Amino acid sequence: MSSSSVSPSSQPSKSLITVLMMLVVFCPLAIDIYLPAFVVMAKDFQVSQQQLQQTVAIFMLTVGLGQLVAGPLADKIGRRPVALAGIIIYALAAAAGAMTSDLNHLLAARALQGVGACATFVAAFAIVRDVFGPARSGQMLTYLNGVVCFIPALAPILGAWLTLRFNWQSNFIFMLLWAVIGALATWFIYRETRPHDSHYQGHIFDFRRFMPIIRHPIFLFNSCITMLTMGSILMFVTSAPGWIMEHLGEDIQTFTLWFSLNGAISVVACFVAPQLIKRSSRRALRLGLTLMLVCAIALVAGQHSAHAAAMMIPMFVGALGYALILGSAAGAALAPFAKQAGTASALVGVMQMSGAGVLVLITQSLPLSTPALIALHIAMLLPFWLVLLSNKGKLLHK
Repeated sequence: MSSSSVSPSSQPSKSLITVLMMLVVFCPLAIDIYLPAFVVMAKDFQVSQQQLQQTVAIFMLTVGLGQLVAGPLADKIGRRPVALAGIIIYALAAAAGAMTSDLNHLLAARALQGVGACATFVAAFAIVRDVFGPARSGQMLTYLNGVVCFIPALAPILGAWLTLRFNWQSNFIFMLLWAVIGALATWFIYRETRPHDSHYQGHIFDFRRFMPIIRHPIFLFNSCITMLTMGSILMFVTSAPGWIMEHLGEDIQTFTLWFSLNGAISVVACFVAPQLIKRSSRRALRLGLTLMLVCAIALVAGQHSAHAAAMMIPMFVGALGYALILGSAAGAALAPFAKQAGTASALVGVMQMSGAGVLVLITQSLPLSTPALIALHIAMLLPFWLVLLSNKGKLLHK
């Protein structure tokens, strides 16, 4: 389909906004829906909880790396074909995940599913820029981020019900059905919005364009903060199911309740954080890091407790810190690159998703308890917190 330019001033239809919300759900849905099934899946696959956690980390890895290609492709061939191709890949991977009984095959399916989810995510945010323009896109992105934050509260409830009512494979079948609905909505509702003048120049796999951005101290400082923060989030979501249900002996309903409460707090934090960041991004970041470090101390102090609250209550505090950190640090990382916002955004996404995935893959085999592992990831933020307290911090995060 030929590209067309859509005026940002035109009123977007409710159906288009619905499509956008569907597109951004693919990624968090694939992370959170099958978490309650981890214990059952580990027994069926005859693997350890740590080995099964790799299925989330590998998904995050390909979601991040895929942005290096999906972004330029969306500019080169259009948002619609990239979104539809991503949905098809996502659906095929979900079907493969439902049918496999081998961990290596599941890892391959999850890696492929990450590529598909990445394409839908990139396409959605590109469409927002096309349709809403620079003046109104921030508001729409806030709503979409609210949807993304809501999924961790809803998906585990759905996943727990599907696992108890049917089996763990039903979680992947649900992802397949979601992909079918998403493909139909995208095909019949969305019409290409790529502007005529956004044609991508150069080779898609020419990654040299990222080097000047990586070398910039402001970008490096703030993007590393987002990477380490996301690493602690990923360690939490991948290891908490086994710790609560297997180590502490709680049932799947109890786990779902705790995770849903954490998701609800995250939703509230995502709408409160922008107001604090607007007043002072550096103060918001400093507060977020402080809350995270308090969370880490509490996790270490309560790691030998037999109650799930000893881990989850500190993580509620951490959820507030996450929202403040990710919003303020990502914004500061992109600030010096007004003319390269798309490229810089893709690079932040790679570090935030793929970097976090690599960190978790490296650390999850350490002989530490789950609370201690999460605290270890948070402790990596300590040097950045100390820098922010110094005069140099004022230069690295203005």
